[in-house]
Amino acid sequence: MSRPVEITPVLLLKAYAHGYFPMAETGDSEELFWLDPPMRGILPLEDFHIPKRLRREIRRRRFDVRCDTDFAAVLRGCAETTPWRPQTWINADIYRLYSGLFAMGHAHSVECWEGAELVGGLYGVALGAAFFGESMFSRVRDASKVALVHLVALLRQGGFTLLDTQFTTDHLARFGGHEIPQALYKAHLHEAMSRTARWQPDRMDVAVAALLASDAGRPPIAP
Repeated sequence: MSRPVEITPVLLLKAYAHGYFPMAETGDSEELFWLDPPMRGILPLEDFHIPKRLRREIRRRRFDVRCDTDFAAVLRGCAETTPWRPQTWINADIYRLYSGLFAMGHAHSVECWEGAELVGGLYGVALGAAFFGESMFSRVRDASKVALVHLVALLRQGGFTLLDTQFTTDHLARFGGHEIPQALYKAHLHEAMSRTARWQPDRMDVAVAALLASDAGRPPIAP
């Protein structure tokens, strides 16, 4: 019997380029499975909407927002179980693979800090002009939302054309997230793979200011 192919960070990048992403059943699972859903969640970068209250929160600068300073801690935060998320799909292989992608410069984290405490954030994978959002977490109100706004600002500034959210939730729908058919997603993905984008966290403040200015006055998205 042939042995199963070991999933490596390089193989994982190839899978992303063709529209596949991995998950585990639970954090204790020893296996991963590939997903390529018939409907794919995306967050259009040019139609991203920031709710009015969140815009005020960002201008308050309550959080110290950083990128890539503690990727491992963000992974652990995303794997935490909560009353509303009793199971995690982040197992040992996910830790290994995405830590490898981070070392290669393809995985990134956006982090919200209060002093020395990491209170929320998100991580994902950058490839070509696509960013594949993997997971986010909050330990205090609005932390993951603020991280998402900073992510979108960076992607817009860096020339990214696709923000893949895998699935769509009510939370993401408030920002303009929605699902598109697999074939349309693959067309957007193919276009993004043909381009080069830049991850420039040192220009994050400028990027966020530009995003806030562009979103000002935009009518709210119906719930």
